[in-house]
Amino acid sequence: VEVKNAQIAEGAKVNHLSYIGDATIGARSNIGAGTITCNYDGVMKHHTTIGAGAFIGSNTMLVAPVTIGDGAMTGSGSVITSDVEPEALALSRAPQVEKPGMARKMFEILKAKKAKMQRGS
Repeated sequence: VEVKNAQIAEGAKVNHLSYIGDATIGARSNIGAGTITCNYDGVMKHHTTIGAGAFIGSNTMLVAPVTIGDGAMTGSGSVITSDVEPEALALSRAPQVEKPGMARKMFEILKAKKAKMQRGS
């Protein structure tokens, strides 16, 4: 866990491989493993606020500036770009797509590229 310029209230948990920067974390909140506060837009840093008792699912990206309300929840793997109301559930992820046979085709293409590179062509 990396914490920079952040306040974490009593009873809050920040788990494995998370980055919490420029943030305020409310009491009794749970921050799932791999969560990142995306606080820098390339020019300025922005703040993330997570309310008391919030549950942030693993591998959530919180794109600041953003506020997660008290008792709110985010689904694992979500990219949260807007404020979340207290006690609301926020989900933001694309549905899984499966393409039968495509892995075999991709491996064939990649192996052909590798062979071409090894031949120096």
